Amino acid sequence: MKRRQGWLFFIIFLLTLSVYLLINYPLQLGLDLQGGSQLTLQIIKEEGKVTRDELEAVNSVIDKRVNNLGVSESNLQTLGGDQLILELPGEQNPLVASRVLGKTALLEFRTQKEGTSTDLKTLQLQRLSIKELIEQYSFEEKNQNNDNFLKVIQDDLKDIEQELNYSSTSNDLYGKLIEIKKYVDKEITNLFIKTDLSGKDLINAGRRQEQTNSNWEVLLTFSNSGGEKFAEITKSIAGTNQLLAIILDGESISEASVGNQFASTGITGGSATISGNFSAENARELEVQLKGGSLPLPIEIVETNTIGALLGSKNILKSLYAAISGLIFVGIFMIFNYRILGFVSVLSLVLYGFFNLALYSLIPVTLTLPGISGLILSIGMAVDANILIFERIREELYDGNTLTRSIDSGFQRANSSIVDGHITTLLSCFVLFLLGTNFVKGFAATLGIGVLISLFTSLNCSKTILRFFTTYQSLRQKNLYLPKNNFSN
Repeated sequence: MKRRQGWLFFIIFLLTLSVYLLINYPLQLGLDLQGGSQLTLQIIKEEGKVTRDELEAVNSVIDKRVNNLGVSESNLQTLGGDQLILELPGEQNPLVASRVLGKTALLEFRTQKEGTSTDLKTLQLQRLSIKELIEQYSFEEKNQNNDNFLKVIQDDLKDIEQELNYSSTSNDLYGKLIEIKKYVDKEITNLFIKTDLSGKDLINAGRRQEQTNSNWEVLLTFSNSGGEKFAEITKSIAGTNQLLAIILDGESISEASVGNQFASTGITGGSATISGNFSAENARELEVQLKGGSLPLPIEIVETNTIGALLGSKNILKSLYAAISGLIFVGIFMIFNYRILGFVSVLSLVLYGFFNLALYSLIPVTLTLPGISGLILSIGMAVDANILIFERIREELYDGNTLTRSIDSGFQRANSSIVDGHITTLLSCFVLFLLGTNFVKGFAATLGIGVLISLFTSLNCSKTILRFFTTYQSLRQKNLYLPKNNFSN
C-alpha cells in the first residue's frame, strides 16, 4: 500500500515539476515554425577549385560559430562545390549573423617596429576621430535630430582623408566611415612585426564587463606552449616604448604597453585581455569568432533572406488542431470501448503530454514540423501500449479472476510485448538520428523521447492510477471494466 502511495505522490510531483518547467522554460521552435534568416555563403579561393576537405573545414568552423551564437537547430548544408546554405531560426536580422560568420578570424600578436612611435600616435588619434564620427552618425541617424549632421560629418571626414592621403570609394557616408576605419587599422598593423604567437595557440575565449566603466573586454586563454610564447614576447618589450598589438584579420583591434615589472619573466599565467572599448555586442561577436577558430578560406555572404513566421504560425495551428482532434477521438474511443480502463488511459496520456513537453523545454529540443509529427506518432504508441495491457486485463477477467489479480497479471503479461515494441522503435530512432539530416534528426529525437516516456506512463502511471481507482468500492465492479454485451455473472 505504501509503495502505491509513493508512486502516486511521485507522479504528482513530476506533473507539478512539468508545469513549472513549461511556464519558466518556453519551448524552442525551429525555422519552419518561427521564421529566421537564411544566408548563402560563397567560399573564395584565388587559385583552383575548392576541395572537399576545404569545404568540410569551412563547414566545421561555421558550425562552431553558429553554436556559439546560441542558435539551436540551425541547418547548414552544402550547395554545389563552393557554397553553403545556412538557416538560423529566430534570427530575424541577417546582418547580426553575417558580421560574425563572414570574418576570417585570423588572430595575430605583433610587436611594434622601432622608430614608429610618432606615426602610431597620429594614426591612433585619427582612428579615435573616426570612431567618434561613426558614433555621431549612428546617434543622429537613429534620432534624426539634426538635418545638417550629414554635412558636418562629411566635412570632418574629408579632413581626415586629406591627412591620410587616402580617398574612400564607397558611395554612402556610413560605408566611407567604415572603409576609412579599416584603412587606418591596417596602416597601424603595418607598424608592427609578426611573432610566432597566433590564434592557433588559443584554447578559449570569454568576455566580461570592465569594473571601471561600461565597456567590455575579451579574455584569452592560451595553451601551454602559447602561454610560454606570450611570456617571452611580453618580456622582450617590457619597460620599452614598444607596444604589443592584437591583430584580427589584418586589422589592429588593440595596442597595449607592457610594464617594467614584467621585464624579468614576462606576463605569465597563459592568459591575456583585449580592451578596445568594446560594447557588449562587439565583445560577444569577437568571442564567438575566436572560439570558432579561423576560417581556412575566406567566405562572402552573397545572399541574405529573412523568413517570416507567418507560415510557421499556420503550421503550428494546424498541427495543434490535428493533435487535439486526434486526442479527443482517441479518448472517446478508449472510454467508450474500455470504460474505466479507457478513462485511465486518457489520464495517462495527459500525464504523458506534460512529461514529454517539459522534457523538450528542459533539454532543450527545438520543435520543427517533423518533430511535432514524431510527438504525435509517439502518442499513438502510448495508446497502443495501453490497449495491449487492457486486453490482457479483460482476458483475466473473462477467466474469472478477481479485479486486483487481473490488473497485476494483465500488466505482467503485456510487459514483454510493450518493451519489445518500444525497443525496436528506439533502435530505428537511433539510426535516423545518426544518419539523417537535421529535420530527420528532429523527428527521431522527439519520437525517441516520446517512446521512453511512453514506457513509463504505460507501465507505471496507468497502473498506479488504476490501482488508486480500485481502492474505491464503487469502482471495483467488473461491469465497469468489461463491455456490457460480453459481461456475464
